[in-house]
Amino acid sequence: MHIRILSILSLFIIFLACKKAEETGTEVNTGEHPEEKVTEKELSKIDYVDYALDIKTEDAVKDWKEYHQLHDVIMNLKKADLSFFSDNDEAINALLKEIKINIPPSVKSPSILARIIALETKLGKLKSLYNLDTTSKEELKTTIKDFLVAFSSLNLQINKKVEFDSQDIEKP
Repeated sequence: MHIRILSILSLFIIFLACKKAEETGTEVNTGEHPEEKVTEKELSKIDYVDYALDIKTEDAVKDWKEYHQLHDVIMNLKKADLSFFSDNDEAINALLKEIKINIPPSVKSPSILARIIALETKLGKLKSLYNLDTTSKEELKTTIKDFLVAFSSLNLQINKKVEFDSQDIEKP
């Protein structure tokens, strides 16, 4: 008799606990893709230092087509067009592979390679979060900011490399 009452009481408590878990769900997935949540206006409000290439540097990288493809991706990203990251694994992997292989000799250095690897990491994270349905708007904006900062850091490092190489320092 006691076992029957105890088992019925246990089942009742389990059903009540399940009901509370459903009511306290964290987020209801509306089926809305993160791209639809982030607008160009919101992306323009992201606070970071955006470095552009100098005129001398632009001459040094004018034949580096992979850099220009990446620059186009960045420009589209700033317009809230994230379609490049939507299940485009082959193109992304090819771009990242080629950008490291085809670095012009005038800007090739360990510091540039390090920035490219950092950019590759941020791009991978952005691609992964963008393709998840559970990504929140704030997570996506933060990841976009990290990616933009990594690209800006690459530009700064390329500028520094070209500027340093153009200096004519006489040794005594």
